[in-house]
Amino acid sequence: MTVLTPAAAGRSPDAPLDRALDRACGARPIPGNRVRHLTDVEGLEAIRCLIREAARVVHFENYIIRDDGTGREFASLLSEAAGRGVSVRVLYDAFGCRGTRAAYWERLRRAGAEVRRLPVRLLRPLRSLRRDHRKYVGADGQRALVGGLCIGDEWAGVPERRRLPWRDTAVEVCGPAARALDFTFERLWARLGPPVPEAGRAVRSEPCGSAAVRVVEGVPERMRIYRVAELLAASVASRLWITDAYLVAPAPLFAALVAAARDEVDVRVLVPGRSDVPAVRAFTRVGYRELLAAGVRIWEWRGPMLHAKTVIADDRWVKVGSSNLNVPSLVANYELDILLDDGALAGEAAAQFRHDLARAVEITLRPRRIPARFARRLPPAVAATGPVARDPTHAPSPAEVSQRAAVTLRHVAEGARRSIAGAALFASLGIGSLFALAPRVMGYLVALVSFWVAARAAAQFFIRRRYGDEPGSTPPTSGA
Repeated sequence: MTVLTPAAAGRSPDAPLDRALDRACGARPIPGNRVRHLTDVEGLEAIRCLIREAARVVHFENYIIRDDGTGREFASLLSEAAGRGVSVRVLYDAFGCRGTRAAYWERLRRAGAEVRRLPVRLLRPLRSLRRDHRKYVGADGQRALVGGLCIGDEWAGVPERRRLPWRDTAVEVCGPAARALDFTFERLWARLGPPVPEAGRAVRSEPCGSAAVRVVEGVPERMRIYRVAELLAASVASRLWITDAYLVAPAPLFAALVAAARDEVDVRVLVPGRSDVPAVRAFTRVGYRELLAAGVRIWEWRGPMLHAKTVIADDRWVKVGSSNLNVPSLVANYELDILLDDGALAGEAAAQFRHDLARAVEITLRPRRIPARFARRLPPAVAATGPVARDPTHAPSPAEVSQRAAVTLRHVAEGARRSIAGAALFASLGIGSLFALAPRVMGYLVALVSFWVAARAAAQFFIRRRYGDEPGSTPPTSGA
């Protein structure tokens, strides 16, 4: 862990990229901050310190808060803070915390904390796709922590069971940007009930460093983080290093990575070798071949789950937060990132990235053996190459390479494509067969579903027309 007090970037405030990033973020850089780059359990210890040292206000927001040893420890810390007169507000996601018992939240309420959740609305399935994926803790409006850390034994580790903590990254901010981060909590809090009273708000924070911080507030359908990621990928000149837990980049962002690599930018991607969501891992691997063919270098982490979400662009830009480079994070979820233009922090993050690569296996391309009659019908990039894993600590023979992860990776990528095509094939055949065998029944069924959808839409239309939308459902206006 290194304490950073980075100097001002020395850039012109009117530079085109800076203006574009200001518009994409919906916010200008906030000067006067001190920043700490934290990894793994360092982040959890920093959260403990924030809660213990808070004097007036603690805002605690997370996608996953487990009812396990680590979760109960943090419940005790929050309860103790509420007991000494600190205003404690806890905001969690109902889907992410679906395994956490109601008694856990009731314990916090009895201790004096206010608790709210972003609910799952079964009767409004599209609205339920919007999840609160943020990981944020703020104390007194003066200190804050953002990153990928959730609250559970996975992130703390369980030494007695030989369970190592997940690999994650967070950033602690002290200064005016901490108050700006606190505003993002207050805006979502107000969407779910009465707003934070003026007397209960954190005080204005004072400068305590020289780092300028952009707060990137991810709000459903605003796509701020998406635009920031695209801008960084499109403008990068020398290097773009990405660590992502659930990388399934949308097509425009995927194309930006390919274009940067073809323009001789050093594009490196670090993803988990093992994932807690195997389906996402399979979709990540589907894109390997095109990325590798363009010159992108890909590593798979060999350790406990890699959950960090960082982007390093050139020797100046660093993005850290809760968002992954996939459609739910970039489009649908509530997310919270920070973007810093600072060489010192970029160097710190790059050193951690290199350290992580030492525990990872690089995926490379190798010649394929495809019969000539089939190869002639395939695009050259597909016919000539396929992904193969390379162990940086061992130079395997060709036989070893063919017997180990190379074949597995290729088969997984191809299998994912086949499984999607197969599912579409059988679904189409099944629906077509049902219409052929029982056209009247299927017609009635389609009509019934259509009437149900129409009834739901009509009900929502008249309810909104008479009473207006539900409290807080209108898009936030600040920072747009």
